[in-house]
Amino acid sequence: MNGFTPQRIRGLVEAAASVVGHVDLASLLRSMVTTAMELTGARYGALGVIGDHGMLIDFIPIGLEPDAVAKIGHPPRGEGVLGTITNQAKTVRIDEITDHPDSVGFPSNHPAMHSFLGVPVRVGDRVFGNLYLTEKDGGFTEQDEVLVEFMAVTAGAAISTLRLQERLRRAALTEDRERIAHDLHDSIIQDLFAVGLGLQASIGKIESDPGSMKARIDDAVDRLDSTIAALRRFIFDLQPPVWAQPGLTSRLTGLLQELSGPHGKEVELTVDCPPGVPDQAIADHLIAIVGEAVSNALRHADATTIGVTVRCRQDRVMVTVSDNGDGFDTSTDHHGLGLGNMARRVATAGGVYGLESRQGEGTKIHVELPVK
Repeated sequence: MNGFTPQRIRGLVEAAASVVGHVDLASLLRSMVTTAMELTGARYGALGVIGDHGMLIDFIPIGLEPDAVAKIGHPPRGEGVLGTITNQAKTVRIDEITDHPDSVGFPSNHPAMHSFLGVPVRVGDRVFGNLYLTEKDGGFTEQDEVLVEFMAVTAGAAISTLRLQERLRRAALTEDRERIAHDLHDSIIQDLFAVGLGLQASIGKIESDPGSMKARIDDAVDRLDSTIAALRRFIFDLQPPVWAQPGLTSRLTGLLQELSGPHGKEVELTVDCPPGVPDQAIADHLIAIVGEAVSNALRHADATTIGVTVRCRQDRVMVTVSDNGDGFDTSTDHHGLGLGNMARRVATAGGVYGLESRQGEGTKIHVELPVK
């Protein structure tokens, strides 16, 4: 374990590749610590992130059970030997921690630690944090030091790459928001303005030609429905990152409250899906489908009860939206109800769409989607 054998060099290359392969910072840092422990045979490891003031602002320990970490209390502040690595920005390797002149001892309930290897992790010309390893049988060797320093350089490059990718994503998001804003102005706002002008021009016909006015109003309502559906799609395009989004149940609850509030009705909701299922893209389709179906029921069905059920089973998610309203003849054309839009969205998501309705007996919409 102490020499640069072919097996150990191969292990180093594989370990470096695994660290670089992470796409989020938290998992990269944990992988960096566990990989360094495996390469050196250390029992404990940790990564301390340094803030602008030179003190530790985050501490990621590996090897201690959660209850042991809780008993120790607050994480290290970067004093003693840990502070030496930060202040000098260079590697420290010792066989006995308490023999070091900067040692300040351990807090209560801290496990005994003797051998120590600490290496700074640089991102560019700045020290991002320090990698700490302790408790290797026989002590850490010069080869361990070289291997871990290489790991630190690799991890520093990976951290820099992740930060660059994040900046690029933010720039792309800003550009995308500007594009959507232009689309809003060029299409949706103009549509709303055209509907308003059409209604204004028809005001004079309210008394002289009420039949014609009613037809114009019906047409305006249909156009507004289409515009609102388009606006909802734009809103979904502006959604926050995945990690910041609420769960499926929260999103559906908020949507149903928003839709049913103006009608003074409640919509019953049942969701039986584990966290994170279905994935974000399918969840977006599901939300839009439910919104369209419930909106139809609220506006057209004259129903006293409306229910939404979402159940996830293995690789499929089943959605049912039902009401006890007027119902309708499914053999006739109902473009104004948005049924075509729902069917197209389900097909786009790779799902199956079904509709059951009879006059006077209510309506039930069945949708089956993949979970991802």
